[in-house]
Amino acid sequence: MPAPNEALLISGRKQRGADALPFKIVTGHGVFVPPVISKATRLTLAMQEAEVIEDCYTKQGLTLAVQAVIAFKVGDDHESIAAAARRFQGDQRQMPTLVGRIFSGHLRSIIGSMTVEAIIREQQTLADAIVDASKTEMARIGLAVDSLQISSIDDKGVGYIQALAAPHQAKVNQDAAIAQAAADQASAMAQQESARFQAEYARQTAIARAQYQAEIDQAQQTAAQAGPLAAARAQQDVLVERSLVAQKNAELRQAELIAEVVRPAEAEAARIRTLAQAEADATKLSAEAAAAQDRIALDQMVIQQLPELLRAAAQGLQGANVTVLDGAEGLNSVVASLAAQGTAMLETIRAGLRANPPGTDVAPLNGNRVETRQNA
Repeated sequence: MPAPNEALLISGRKQRGADALPFKIVTGHGVFVPPVISKATRLTLAMQEAEVIEDCYTKQGLTLAVQAVIAFKVGDDHESIAAAARRFQGDQRQMPTLVGRIFSGHLRSIIGSMTVEAIIREQQTLADAIVDASKTEMARIGLAVDSLQISSIDDKGVGYIQALAAPHQAKVNQDAAIAQAAADQASAMAQQESARFQAEYARQTAIARAQYQAEIDQAQQTAAQAGPLAAARAQQDVLVERSLVAQKNAELRQAELIAEVVRPAEAEAARIRTLAQAEADATKLSAEAAAAQDRIALDQMVIQQLPELLRAAAQGLQGANVTVLDGAEGLNSVVASLAAQGTAMLETIRAGLRANPPGTDVAPLNGNRVETRQNA
C-alpha cells in the first residue's frame, strides 16, 4: 500500500489498449501485486527543492549573482505521474538537478531583459515570470512548481547596488535620524511628563498621607479625650442630679420652715393682731364711754349753772325799756328770742368747757364768774 505522498507503479503485466502505459499507477489505496509476474516500484509525490546560483547579465551589462530556490513536486494527475515515472523512475534524485538547470536558463533569459533597478524593485514579478516561462517544460516532465523565491542578488563587488541604495540609505538614515530625534524628544517629554506625574503623585501621596495621619492623630486624641470627657459628662450629670436633689431638699426645707415657722408666726401674728384689735376696740369703747360720761357731767354742770345764768340775764334786763309790738305775738317773739339766746349761750358754754376741761376758769357772763371743777 503506497504512502499518502507516493504513487505505486506496477509493471510486468501487459496493459490493454493503444494508449496503455507499461505500468499501472495506484495512489491512495492498496493493491495486490502478484509475485514473480509483477513488480511494484514507488514514485515520490512529496515536495522537493532545487537551488539555483547563476551569474546573469542585466540589460545594462552588469553581472549579477542571483540565487533562487524552487519548490516543486510531481503532479497529482496520472498523466504527470506517468511522465515523471518514465523520466525519473530509475533515479528520482535527478529531479532537483534537472529542475535547477531548467530554471537557470529561464533566469538568465529574463534577467537579461531587465535593469538592476527593476530586478531589485520587482523581485516578485521576476519570480512569476520565470515560473510562467518554465511551466511548459515542467509539465512535459510531469513536474509542477509551487513557488520560486529570489533569495539574494549581488553585483559581485561592483558597488552598483550599494550606490543605488545610497540615496535611499541617506534618506532612510535621515528619516531614521529624524525619527530617532522625534523618538528621543518624545522619550524626553515622556520622561519629563512621567517625572511630573511621579512628583504630582508623590505630592498627592504626601498630602493623603498627611491627611490620613491627621485623621489618625485626631482619632487618637478623640479616643484619648473620650475617657476624661465621659468622666466629665458623668460628673456633670452627677452635679446636675445633686443640684436637683439640693433643690428638692431646699423646697422640702422651705415647706418645713413654712410649716414649722411661718405658719406658727402667721398664726401668732394673727393672734396678736386679734388681741391688739380687741384691746383697741376695748380702748375705743372705754374712751367713748369716758367721753360720754364727760358730756353727761358737763351737761349736769351746765344744768346746775343754768339758773344762775338765767338770773344774770334777768338782771341785765332789769330797768331796760322794752317795747313789745304786735301784742301777744310780739311777746312770743321776745320770749323765743330769749330762748334762742339761752340756747346759744348753752352751746357757747359747752364749747368752752370742751376747750377748758373741768378745773379751769370760764369767762364770766356779764361780770359773773363761772367756775367748773371736774369731780375726781
